[in-house]
Amino acid sequence: RVVGISFRTLGLSSRVFHRRQGEKLQSFHVNITTVRLCRASNLVDNEEKAVLDRIIRVDHAGEYGANRIYAGQMAVLGRSTVGPIIQHMWDQEKEHLKKFSELMVSHRVRPTVLMPLWNVAGFALGAGTALLGKKGAMACTVAVEASISEHFNSQIRTLMESDPEKHRALLQTIKKCRDDELEHHDTGLEHDAELAPGYFLLKNAIQLGCRAAIFLSERV
Repeated sequence: RVVGISFRTLGLSSRVFHRRQGEKLQSFHVNITTVRLCRASNLVDNEEKAVLDRIIRVDHAGEYGANRIYAGQMAVLGRSTVGPIIQHMWDQEKEHLKKFSELMVSHRVRPTVLMPLWNVAGFALGAGTALLGKKGAMACTVAVEASISEHFNSQIRTLMESDPEKHRALLQTIKKCRDDELEHHDTGLEHDAELAPGYFLLKNAIQLGCRAAIFLSERV
């Protein structure tokens, strides 16, 4: 049993006195610095885990929302001339969602509690802009994909500053999704997104909603 502790150079080491029944009093040194370094390492690991959780959670929510947007657009324009174009973009978003769903499981990340809201809001946004016609749907695509691409770039910078080698697989996933989103953005512009009624007002409103969705999905 420990019967006393004598400190020498506080914060560096200490002498602990220990005696078992029938034995002489013995002492040994405990390195306090090692304990503190272990605690600091655990703190860094916890902070890194929290950052990765936020990245995976918000990206999963974003891809889910994008799927619902394209589902809404296809419900209205699926049989129109732009149906195949929207379907192609939707198929890519399905692959993105599948990948981030796998990352959610492998990294044990909980989804945002706002998934039911993004389910309804995403479909409503897609269908609502599609009711404005092809140009309205493409304006929505441009606005959403510009916001998501910018957010992906921010995540890439964060991971590169942290440990690019350690996060190589996640970086490759995010970069691939970012490139697809940029392709969707350009596709929207090529199909007259800027000619949609109230284009700049519509774009700014959608991007404001996207920023709010990103902020909330990272945290709740």
